[in-house]
Amino acid sequence: MDIITLTVGPFDTNCYLVFDGKSREGIIIDPGYDADRITGEIEQHGFKPLAIVLTHAHGDHIGAVGELTARYRVPMMAGKGAGESIDSSNRHFAAMFGIEVSCPEPDRLLGDGDIAAFGGERLVVMPTPGHSPEGICLHSGKVLFCGDTLFYGSVGRTDLPGGDHTQLIDSITQRLLVLSDDTVCYPGHGPATTIGQERKHNPFLIGGYFD
Repeated sequence: MDIITLTVGPFDTNCYLVFDGKSREGIIIDPGYDADRITGEIEQHGFKPLAIVLTHAHGDHIGAVGELTARYRVPMMAGKGAGESIDSSNRHFAAMFGIEVSCPEPDRLLGDGDIAAFGGERLVVMPTPGHSPEGICLHSGKVLFCGDTLFYGSVGRTDLPGGDHTQLIDSITQRLLVLSDDTVCYPGHGPATTIGQERKHNPFLIGGYFD
């Protein structure tokens, strides 16, 4: 599995281009901004996008979806409830930051255990609500795309509409911390990390931070 990380837009959102090295088929994860830059990278690396997948539908993760779905004629997939979050993002992003965002409705809603397949690769969907109700992670072997659920040394904020601290920590504990320590985590912002690093050192996950 080839992974290219692009940090895009004013919120330094990580967009991931993920593809199979043999077939060159792949997916685009969380194209928040900069559709032209994302397109340039796709063409440079010569892979064929089959779909766009959102880890969640906040405004900083959806801004380039419309342009890219039109350009490549591919479906957009997101967790259940994403349509409501897209509507909310359109309203709240403009109100909070003065930034207009627009995004089409998902073509497919993803549930627990659903598969995003491309070439010889498969990413399994794991619902991880808390940062947002429709939040998902995508897992394959030692690779995890965790959106804004888990960060290097931190966790997703829960003060936006639909956020829930307790639910977020439950999602991380029950779905992510059961993975092996050497699982590499690719978050929605900031550097990659590992499950082992976060299990041992993340202050939100040790020492009863939320007790």
